[in-house]
Amino acid sequence: MGTFLCLILLLLFTPFSKSQPERFRRPSGGARQEYFEVGYPPSSHDPPPSCTHRILHHSFAHTIDLPPYTTPYAPPTRCPAPWSRVVLLFHARCKGEQYDRIAALWLAGVELLRTSTAEPTAAGIFWNIRKDVTKYSSLLLQPNLDLTMMLENVVNGDFTGVYHVTVTLLFYNQYSVRVPFVPCPEALNSVNPIIRSSSRSRSLLQEPGFSGVTESPADLIIPISDDGRRGFWFTVEEEKRSCSRKIRIPRNTYRAVLELYVSFHGNDEFWYSNPPNSYITANGLDTKRGNGAYREVYVTIDGQVVGWEVPFPVIFTGGINPLFWEPMVAIGAFDLPSYDIELTPFLGKVLDGKDHVFGIGVVKGISYWLVNANLHLWLDHDSTVVHANPVVHHSPETSIERQEEFKGLDGAFDIDAEKETQFTGWVITSAGNLTTTVSQGFSFKNFMKFQRNGSLKTVKQKFKAKKKVKVIDGRGESITRLKVRRRYPLRVVTNTQQFHDGTYRVVTDISHSVKEKYVSGCFVKSINNEQNSKGWMEVKGHSVLSGQASTTQNYSYVDRVTCYSRNVAAANGLIVADNSTFVCAHCEETSPPSESRNSLGVNKQGSSTCEGKYHKA
Repeated sequence: MGTFLCLILLLLFTPFSKSQPERFRRPSGGARQEYFEVGYPPSSHDPPPSCTHRILHHSFAHTIDLPPYTTPYAPPTRCPAPWSRVVLLFHARCKGEQYDRIAALWLAGVELLRTSTAEPTAAGIFWNIRKDVTKYSSLLLQPNLDLTMMLENVVNGDFTGVYHVTVTLLFYNQYSVRVPFVPCPEALNSVNPIIRSSSRSRSLLQEPGFSGVTESPADLIIPISDDGRRGFWFTVEEEKRSCSRKIRIPRNTYRAVLELYVSFHGNDEFWYSNPPNSYITANGLDTKRGNGAYREVYVTIDGQVVGWEVPFPVIFTGGINPLFWEPMVAIGAFDLPSYDIELTPFLGKVLDGKDHVFGIGVVKGISYWLVNANLHLWLDHDSTVVHANPVVHHSPETSIERQEEFKGLDGAFDIDAEKETQFTGWVITSAGNLTTTVSQGFSFKNFMKFQRNGSLKTVKQKFKAKKKVKVIDGRGESITRLKVRRRYPLRVVTNTQQFHDGTYRVVTDISHSVKEKYVSGCFVKSINNEQNSKGWMEVKGHSVLSGQASTTQNYSYVDRVTCYSRNVAAANGLIVADNSTFVCAHCEETSPPSESRNSLGVNKQGSSTCEGKYHKA
């Protein structure tokens, strides 16, 4: 995984400092400790599972340049389906000297988890990741599959940490789920007659985007991935390369959602702080961390762009200042986000019984990005062929404006980007004619400023995105409706002071957050997750000689039946405050717009809501 050169190395020092090292270690010490990522639900709040099923137990030592680890998978015989919920429990432990590593878990080429490791201490660390994988149930039911995990690690005289990993599936039946989904009261009395007549087609009513809550899992999941010899992710090393796979879609597919997994490494690990190439050339820098500070991941079908995402800037445990991320790691570092792209309006392109090319690329991407996707398909079991056709396709190019002004190593750089798209298509199913419209857009702003001969660097980035998915029946009545809003603000300020003995001090102030709101029928979910970190470190060569760091995190989750918040503070590797509650500090009664309807076309009720990378030893 690349290091944070952008903040303290080539781009910030004068030309004589171009040979600064890329990775850093701090002195080991302390007792064995648990690392964690704040999220919901907390493990203490989950009920006991109906049964558990260990699917992987392996130690990743010197695995660099080796094929990924593969083991057979079969569903548990003692816990037969149907399951109401399935949770993947990933447990890892390590001690010694080691960098952070990227890893992924695939079942039959379908990615279940993208994760990164924590950097261990001599005394040892461990951590647990819990991820709801109910949406993969159709795959988890199948026997004779291969479960594959990729974690490239280096073990030698300097780096001794071996990652010991155990993966277990927790299965829940309908009687063991703590809080079952309660449908809108009006929905129970207003089922569309054309859909009531066919129980197999009832899933056509389900709201999109809330697997395990209001949505039935897909009937079929097809990987859009590499061949698996070096993991199932594609490696994107330049903008012009688009990775693709030919897929034949079942002709009775009535809904398609592409789940996109991405992570960024090497020269693009901190893409949001990369300067333009003109700055690098003018200053004679030999770094390859260029192409400016904008990236967009896009998806194509037969060469036509059908979806896009600007990814959340995940910071790995060696990023910016490794002292920030112990024992509480950065947002998304253990459970990297995936991104759902609704492809139902494009079914008219692919329901012809022929192979079609699904591709993934990265705008302005440089070495290297790891990308792959899962194509979730819902099938009409009462039809052998579903007819479909696109109606509206409005997808202009992303509008990008760039401004730059610099003299020597000092300067300012602005990037503004925005996009608005709309896709509409219909399918004729056994439940009738369904028309899906997907409208989405975003605004992106990145500002960078270099001062004091490049030793003081400020990065400010704002990203706002919105998406609407609406499904209407043949009479023009609303069947489902989804609204999603997301914001990813980021601010990083780094001040570097270099000394004559070859050491230097780095002082950093960082804040980043995820703010998301989902509205689907009468279901409302809001997540606010914010971290703030401050600290300094003294570095010589690859070693962090000393330093101090503090991180605070404020997390809240609210839906129609749950209100949860957790506030955590860490200082110098220890938790100094950790308070959580299921009672919101501030709640208010809110009502969706009057014209908005629930999944059955009925007006919704109000709902309650609350509002340089371093290596350490």
